[in-house]
Amino acid sequence: MKNHLPTHPASVLALAFLATIVLGTALLMLPWASASGEGAPWLTALFTATSAVCVTGLVVVDTGTYWSPLGQGLVMALFQLGGFGMMTSATLMGLLIGGQMKLRTRLLLQSETHALSLGDVRSVARMVLVVTVVCEGGVALWLAARLAIKTDMGWSQALWHGAFHSVSAFNNAGFSTWSDGVMGHVTDGWMLGPLMLAIVVGGLGFPVITELWANRRKRHARWSVHTTLTVWGSAALVLLGTLALWLVEHDNPRTLAPLGFADQWLAALFTSVSARTAGFNAVDIGALELESLMLHCVLMFIGGGSAGTAGGVKVTTVFLLLLIVWSEIRGRADVELRGRRIATPVQRQALSILLLSGAAVSLGLLVIIPMTELPLDKLMFEVVSAFATVGLSTGITADLPPGAQGVIIALMYTGRVGVVTLALALAINQVPRAYRYPEEKPIVG
Repeated sequence: MKNHLPTHPASVLALAFLATIVLGTALLMLPWASASGEGAPWLTALFTATSAVCVTGLVVVDTGTYWSPLGQGLVMALFQLGGFGMMTSATLMGLLIGGQMKLRTRLLLQSETHALSLGDVRSVARMVLVVTVVCEGGVALWLAARLAIKTDMGWSQALWHGAFHSVSAFNNAGFSTWSDGVMGHVTDGWMLGPLMLAIVVGGLGFPVITELWANRRKRHARWSVHTTLTVWGSAALVLLGTLALWLVEHDNPRTLAPLGFADQWLAALFTSVSARTAGFNAVDIGALELESLMLHCVLMFIGGGSAGTAGGVKVTTVFLLLLIVWSEIRGRADVELRGRRIATPVQRQALSILLLSGAAVSLGLLVIIPMTELPLDKLMFEVVSAFATVGLSTGITADLPPGAQGVIIALMYTGRVGVVTLALALAINQVPRAYRYPEEKPIVG
C-alpha cells in the first residue's frame, strides 16, 4: 500500500503545529480550563491555542482571570511546546540546509564554529532542552524570589507567577498572568532585567548560542557570518530602538514622562527588547505616539534570530539584504563579510522571504480593513504583531469581529510556521540544470 503521509520536512512541521493547535483548542474548550467552569467558545479557544502554540501572546480574553489555574497551565504548556518545537525543528532544518553545501566548505565552517552535525539529531534536541531548562529555571527562581520579597504573595504563588513569566519570556510568547502585563514592575530592574535576559537568549537562536558557548574561552574567536549578523544586528536594533523610543516618549504623560530619568531609560530598553518579538508591555502600548507605533511595526517585522523562539523575518534576513545593497553601492560583484562570500542562493532566499512576508502582512491588512471601523494605524500594528508572532497590542484584539480574528489566527500560524518552511523549501528544492539561457539586463529604477 502506498504511503500518502507527508515526508517533506516543511510539511511535517506545518502539520505538527496544526495538530498541536487543534488539540490545544479542544482541551481549552473543556469546562475545567476556564475559571467559570463553563466551556470556552470555540473561537476563543482556537485563538488562544494558536497564539500560544505560535508563541505570539495576542489574547481575546484576560489570561489571568478567564482561565482556571489548570487552563493557565495548559496555555503555558502550549507555548512551551511551540517554542521548544520551533527551536529544535528550525535548528535541524538549518543543519539540513547546511548539508546542501559542498563537503569541503561544510567541514571548514564546522571546524571554525564547532557547529553540530545533522547526524547528531539527539544531541541537538538534548542541548536545546538543557539550554531551555537552565535558562527558564534560573529566571523563574529569580523572579519568584523577587516577587516574594517585593510583594505580600506567598512563595507558592510567587513560584507560579515566576515560572509562567520565565517560560513565556524565554519562548518569546508574551503571555502574562497579570492584566496589565509587566506595567506594575516598570521601575523594577530586578524584574525586568531577568525577563530581558530570557527574551534575548531565546531570541538569538540555538545555533548562535551553541557557537558563543563553544568560543566562550577564546579571546579572538572567529564567528560565523550567521552569528556575526545575528549578534551585532540584534544589538544595533536594541540600542537604536531604545534611543528612538526615549526621544519620542520621554515627554509623553501617558507613557514615560511620569517616570524618573533612569526609569525612563529602563522602560525604553525593555520596550525595545520586547518589541522585536517578546510581546511583554512595560508601558501602555495604546498610549504610544504614532511614531513609536510605526517604530514598533519595523522592529516587530524584523524580529529576532533564526532557529530560535523569536518571530519576524529574522535579523539575518534584513541585515543580509542591507549588505547586498551596500555591495551594490560600492560596485562589488560579490557580497562579502569578514572574509566570507555570501552565496547567491542565500541572497535570493532572503529577498523572497522579505517580499512574501510583506505581501502576507499587506494582504491580511487589506482583508481586515473592510471588517471594522477601527483606526488604520492600530489595525496595521495588530496585523504586524500577529504575523511577526510578537503579541503586543493597542488593546483592540477583543474588539475585532470574528472574521478579523480569523485573519489574525491565520497570520499567527503563517508567520510562525510559514517563514521557516519557506526558507527550507527555497533551500532544498533547488534543481540544478545543465544549461543556462543567454543573459539580458532589463532597465531597473
